[in-house]
Amino acid sequence: MKVTMMAREYPPYVYGGAGVHLRYLAQELSKIMDVEIRCFGDQNVNDTSLQATGYKGWDALKGKKFSPALETMSVNLLSQMKEIDADVVHTHTWYGHFGGLLTKILYDIPFVATCHSLEPLRPWKEDQLGRGYQLSAWIEKTAIEQCDKVIAVSKLMKQDILNCFNIPEEKVAVIHNGIDLNKWNHTPLNDSLKKEYGIADDYILFVGRPTPQKGLEYLIDAADDIPVQIVLGAVGADTKDYEERMMKKVEQKKNIVWIHKMLKEEEYVQLYSSAKVFVCPSIYEPFGIINLEAMACKTPVVAAATGGILEVVVPEETGLHVEPKNSEQIAAAVNRLLKDDNLRKRFGENGRKRVEKYFSWTYIAEQTKKLYEGLSK
Repeated sequence: MKVTMMAREYPPYVYGGAGVHLRYLAQELSKIMDVEIRCFGDQNVNDTSLQATGYKGWDALKGKKFSPALETMSVNLLSQMKEIDADVVHTHTWYGHFGGLLTKILYDIPFVATCHSLEPLRPWKEDQLGRGYQLSAWIEKTAIEQCDKVIAVSKLMKQDILNCFNIPEEKVAVIHNGIDLNKWNHTPLNDSLKKEYGIADDYILFVGRPTPQKGLEYLIDAADDIPVQIVLGAVGADTKDYEERMMKKVEQKKNIVWIHKMLKEEEYVQLYSSAKVFVCPSIYEPFGIINLEAMACKTPVVAAATGGILEVVVPEETGLHVEPKNSEQIAAAVNRLLKDDNLRKRFGENGRKRVEKYFSWTYIAEQTKKLYEGLSK
């Protein structure tokens, strides 16, 4: 059996959870079937059971605020020109959905789409794309409503899909995100990394894009009430305006260190592992793979009670929930954990056990292949 996957992100060009998801899902699926990936970039991978080809958008489309939406469509058009001989096409986010719809029409094969987020629930993207946001929302709606199967990364995401689109419930399956349990394991922070970025012995951690969706401002506002250093691993802003506003807020805080570059995976593992607490203040999070990363490294989590986070972080077992947009609750939850070494240790151990039980990529790949097989009969 063979699947062709279409998405924006694939290594080495990964900046968010969808790219991490595709990397590991493709890797694990390739052990049990043939996998081909068509993505944005210049990738050229030609292994026995895993191929990847990158495509670049048309330069003639540059120059407008809405240009990224048109460039996305151009990549999706280019992705159709090389013969597709797969049994199913599987897309990730609106960046690949138009290509999946074209493949369904042109090559007459089943179309599966994974939703990692939904355009109707991200209105702030209009600041990034202008009227191109209306185009991305239209692409998403048109494609999803013509899918043979939609994969939601959480139960709440499934409900959001049913609320936003005209699609029968039986067409939506829930398959969670996963994590590589061997790579994401407790590894103390080395002295060179600590020294390079001026990281203190005691710190809490945020990792994510500096975008309104991630709620970074609410953690920054809580900083004055948190007695330890706050390390921000925040890169990949959707808009410079938001990032610059956050940088100005950070300048007023004495206990925040902002790492402005994408680190190596093993460096993030170390940052997670040595943090006293990981904070996820998102106001919209369909799943929140960052919480899995923290839990796999045995770090307790303080996370906003929203979206798929509710299915990942178990309150009073692996971490604590707070209201979205509530800086006071973030500070209170962090301080509660900072004062209780035993509670932090217990949450950390429980988090690792939960990840091992429910979120391995082997398990997720098996579920995904089974879904494909149900379509090809």
